[in-house]
Amino acid sequence: MQILFVADPLESFVIYKDSTFAMMREAQRRGHQIVACEPRHISWQSGGKVKARVRHITLTAGKDRWFEETQSAQTALADFGAIVMRKDPPFDSEFFYATHMLGQAEREGAKVFNKPSALREHPEKLAIMEFAQFISPTLVTRSAQDVRAFHAEHKDIILKPLDGMGGMGIFRVGEDGRNLGSIIETLNQGGSTSVMVQKFLPDIVHGDKRVLIIGGKPVPFCLARIPQGNEVRGNLAAGGKGVAQPLAEQDRAIAEFIGERLVQRGLLLIGLDVIGHNVTEINVTSPTCFQEIFDQTGCDVAALFVDALEQAARA
Repeated sequence: MQILFVADPLESFVIYKDSTFAMMREAQRRGHQIVACEPRHISWQSGGKVKARVRHITLTAGKDRWFEETQSAQTALADFGAIVMRKDPPFDSEFFYATHMLGQAEREGAKVFNKPSALREHPEKLAIMEFAQFISPTLVTRSAQDVRAFHAEHKDIILKPLDGMGGMGIFRVGEDGRNLGSIIETLNQGGSTSVMVQKFLPDIVHGDKRVLIIGGKPVPFCLARIPQGNEVRGNLAAGGKGVAQPLAEQDRAIAEFIGERLVQRGLLLIGLDVIGHNVTEINVTSPTCFQEIFDQTGCDVAALFVDALEQAARA
């Protein structure tokens, strides 16, 4: 079948670690045709179907040029066997509009993964609040007073913007409260922007674990992203070291519980962020770490994903 990947520009891929590339490579290995576009290439004219200017590509073995474009065409999204939405955050207005057009494509017969409405309804930081039994004390607020009260109660806290990615904009404030006022001003911009505040989890020294869930089932290995030096963030983009490890039983139970519920809402691929046994984020836009887990353990995450994609596209 033809699989359309809606993603960032192909030229920006770092293929030795890109999970979307791993998906494409496995899909091509199975004989599927690979097609790609960016959200900006999607259009919808009144009276017509949602379309996109797409690139038909063949993956090559080249290091400098990893794909060849065989043709470019304006195509209705409903004509593809499956559409994989893999645009990286931030979840801005243009991402939001893209999900609406993808939703219309669904009504025209397209099969989109993850489901556009589910992407809108599960913002990656706020989504954890539904599963309070698995998270540390957490507050979402615009109120500087509420943040100060949360700090007074929990002493050592993490503050982060709701729309950040890769560890961007994350601050830790200890018991002395140093720079808390300045950090609040920076993040909530005078009360105009919501902030997430969480109790600091000392288990971060053992890594911020990425637990992948495919088709509602946990991948048997996770990637612990371990902070380096004096850094509090484990994100790979922030310099964390990725160490693959077997999934702990408690983490497996959490992933099964969350996965069973969210797959029913159209979330084929989920990436939980777990510190200790506390879920800190539920990533649904473009969860990563496929290649790091495969390189260290031999667990072929891309194959598991394409298995699930093929099954969902046939349903």
